[in-house]
Amino acid sequence: MEAELAALASSGATALVGLMVSESWDRAKLRLARFFAQHGRPGPEGATDEDLQSARDELRSARQADDTGAAADIEAEWRQRLRRALREDPAAARELRSLLTELAHEAGVEWDASPHAEISGGVQNGPVFQNTQIHGGIVFQAQPPAPLDAKPDQVPARTSRFVNRTEELLALDGFFTALADGSPHIDIGALDGLPGVGKTAMACRWAEKSRNLFPDGQIYVDFAELRGTGGGADVFEAVGMCLRALGVADAYLPQSLTERTQLFRSHSAGRRILLVLDDVDQPAQVRALVPKGPGSAVLVTSSSRLGELAAVEGARLMSLEPLDAAGGLKLLAARCGQQAVDDEPAAAEQLVGLCAGLPVALQVAAARLMSTRRLTMAALAAELADETGRLAALSLRGEHSVSAVFGTSYAQLPPDAARLYRLLGWVPGRTFDTGTAAVAAGLPPATAQDLLDVLDDASLLEATPDGRYRMHGLVRLHARECAADEESPAARRQLIGRVTTHYLALTAFADRAVRADRLRIAELSEVIGGAPDPFASPSAPRPLAWLEAERPNILAVLREAAQQGLHTPVWQLSEAFTVLFLHRRHLRDWMESLELGAASAAAAMAPAAEGRLRSLLSRPLMDLGEYDRARTELDSAVACAEIADHTALRASVQEFLGRYLDHADPSRAAAAYQRSLELNESAGERRGAAIAAYFLGRAQDRDGDSAAALTTLRHAHAGLTACSDLRMAARVTAATGEVHDHLGDTEEAVRALREAAVALRAQEATHYEAQALVLLAGIAQRPGNDRSTARADLTRALEIYEAGGSPLADALRERLRDPEDLS
Repeated sequence: MEAELAALASSGATALVGLMVSESWDRAKLRLARFFAQHGRPGPEGATDEDLQSARDELRSARQADDTGAAADIEAEWRQRLRRALREDPAAARELRSLLTELAHEAGVEWDASPHAEISGGVQNGPVFQNTQIHGGIVFQAQPPAPLDAKPDQVPARTSRFVNRTEELLALDGFFTALADGSPHIDIGALDGLPGVGKTAMACRWAEKSRNLFPDGQIYVDFAELRGTGGGADVFEAVGMCLRALGVADAYLPQSLTERTQLFRSHSAGRRILLVLDDVDQPAQVRALVPKGPGSAVLVTSSSRLGELAAVEGARLMSLEPLDAAGGLKLLAARCGQQAVDDEPAAAEQLVGLCAGLPVALQVAAARLMSTRRLTMAALAAELADETGRLAALSLRGEHSVSAVFGTSYAQLPPDAARLYRLLGWVPGRTFDTGTAAVAAGLPPATAQDLLDVLDDASLLEATPDGRYRMHGLVRLHARECAADEESPAARRQLIGRVTTHYLALTAFADRAVRADRLRIAELSEVIGGAPDPFASPSAPRPLAWLEAERPNILAVLREAAQQGLHTPVWQLSEAFTVLFLHRRHLRDWMESLELGAASAAAAMAPAAEGRLRSLLSRPLMDLGEYDRARTELDSAVACAEIADHTALRASVQEFLGRYLDHADPSRAAAAYQRSLELNESAGERRGAAIAAYFLGRAQDRDGDSAAALTTLRHAHAGLTACSDLRMAARVTAATGEVHDHLGDTEEAVRALREAAVALRAQEATHYEAQALVLLAGIAQRPGNDRSTARADLTRALEIYEAGGSPLADALRERLRDPEDLS
């Protein structure tokens, strides 16, 4: 029932704003005012005809100014009012549906009147894993990376109405002078201020209203999500995020920060873009992300004043102060109604002072006023004034205390909602879905959803546009203080255990959905055995897209669970999580997750798991050029595999050792691959044996034994085809073509490479397709060979490289410019 009411409020708000700009508005306004008078609560929720007319005037002004953000704010406000009216009187749903259907029909406004209409992008309760009481709760369809020619649009949508800061927004306009005068320099603006003062909201609002100034898009990086690994990993990943936003595929991302920064400058040079860098704490995080395109800009938020950024980079700094009395009153009026402020001006001004002028505190106070019948501003101000003297303060640099605001709202929550609130303060990660909240509190998803709505109404949570939730940092601190005071000493570890097992189950399902026959050490029948696969339904998100979207949260869970000594689920989650990094090369994150997993496996005395994770760890280490560390991890992996006496693991470790030797000592690589092949065959691992044969064949060809390589690669192809690994089989076919070329059999080389290119395109393995096409063009351009297909092959390869942002594209363009070379 709750989901239906929320859906009706959402679709009803959309219909309502449609009616506001229709010719039938005057009649609709009177009937809607009567509905709110009968079913809404007294005060701002009553929505008089004056309120409705004022909203209509604001909406028309916003549309005339092409201010999509302000228009969205108005719709969000009425969605909230409708939801509260329906919660007060659920029986009013039928009347509202009938009323809007009639009014929309008269006005020619479309809306979905279905009683089961769902909120777009809203929460969908996932499957319940009955045997372990793990709740799924996968809530959004993650989108694939944008192609190179797509315009990034990443700045988060605001989910509450933005008011005030008019002067500050105008000052920001003045920061970015290059936008107005067309000069080639890049402007940098930085907002600093106390937590909760509204820096992120203001940055997002300025980005929204300035959208037309950046025709090539807006990129957003939240450094709070990247923080925690140290050593510059946050900057490394941030530049990678920006390159992906500009269409660079993972296969072409450089593995050094210097090269990534250079590539970012190249890809941004022809674009006019805005970068919003949120929650920065070091000037170096900004320097690497200054784009090169004339008219581009960087807008930074930070809790610290970045003086060095101003001195070195010429950034303009603005300290965002708490709202003054006038600004705070304006925010209260926006949330509670102007009449409520006018009725109690002194009490309203006192509330602004008690909330320290911080928007987050004022929103919580306003939510309390709107949700509690007969609570006046004077009564709330008196309550807060008393609580300020008694509650332990959340000190904001010794200047302000807003603990009383959160504390009094918390005290008014029903006991089950209060318990969920304080437990959510312990949930790792920046955002969470209904399923995660349910697991954290040990509740059914439907019950958790009802309680999340209560917290959202109290402004203690913020619902995000994709149907998830987040807590403001100050609210999270208060929730954690409440949990520490009221929960048992063991409660936090138990919660982290439940959440870790929840993510383990979902990640394990995603891992198996990508490739079922991969080597795994973890035996997870107690976690996922007999449970429905949440990725099996047609409407489910794609496994890799879900893992990509959840990546910051899974890393946060791994860190917290490791600190809590939950060693077994940590190494199990680390092993399952690695499937993401085999396809999306977030090397620093991969390295961190494997380091946490290997250390936990060692602590749990699980040598097979430790050997598996340390051998996997060699992959990102080698990609990052840390070969000495990679060899150390491989030596440990070899020892662990021998201790575990696990034949398939020993085979896998030998394969990883061979790949290390390919770089460090190529003459010994073939022996490692041969040993891996033999061990895989002994263990009955047909796919593992075929992959080892592929690497062995390539090593044999490199060592000059091309005839043996041909035999080995044919064996690999047969094994991979039998395992239905068509993507890897096509790579073997391409390698076979190279071997035929080395043997002087040009006709057979061309046939195999052409077959591989076709197969790789069908498997969407375009990076490898391009390699095969470039080899084909190279063969065609040799003296005496047929050049008729060379231009088409290079053109297709160029198309792939351009779409993926590869630096190899420039060389292909040069080759295509030389008519003699292709004729």
